[in-house]
Amino acid sequence: MSASREDTAARRPGRGAEPYTLASLVEVAATAFLERGYDATSMEDLSRAAGITKSSFYHHVSGKEALLRGALDRALDGLFGVLAEPAALEGPPVDRLRHIVRRQVEVLATELPYVTLLLRLRGNTETERWALARRREFDQAVASLVREATEAGATHPQVDPGVAARLLSGTVNSLIEWYRPGRVPVPDLVDAVERQVFDGLLGASG
Repeated sequence: MSASREDTAARRPGRGAEPYTLASLVEVAATAFLERGYDATSMEDLSRAAGITKSSFYHHVSGKEALLRGALDRALDGLFGVLAEPAALEGPPVDRLRHIVRRQVEVLATELPYVTLLLRLRGNTETERWALARRREFDQAVASLVREATEAGATHPQVDPGVAARLLSGTVNSLIEWYRPGRVPVPDLVDAVERQVFDGLLGASG
């Protein structure tokens, strides 16, 4: 999926057709995969959902696995982008961890369909296995920072860092099961998760 293809548009049949970019087709696919399951979703289902012909769909992508890759790229780019931010790289470990958790919640809330798809993968295809490996890299980076914060004395001394990292991941990732855009303002959601993690789970003092 090259940049030139991303700029190409498909159109719904008929007068006054609505343009479709590759990004919007990936959005349609992500929604369909969540509703039907990846294996049960056909290109016919996707073309029907997008309101374009299969031949138009194939003009943009080679098949549904390319669409899955596009959706997972969006989720992973958001998460790994957080790790690359200055506030995630500089300062005391607990402050860096706090920044990552807050931004991770923001990414989940704003990229909800894509992150949900990532978190529900089973590893049945090459693309899924690649994404799961990348997700483990992200989780390991956060777990390493939890250990650093513990070693610096910034978390509750009785909290095992390995257990804490898993509980932290579970707390943030569980949002996909109940959070729906618009029901809770994102800033309020971020603040609530921060309090739950740092005042409760980690007992952070920094």
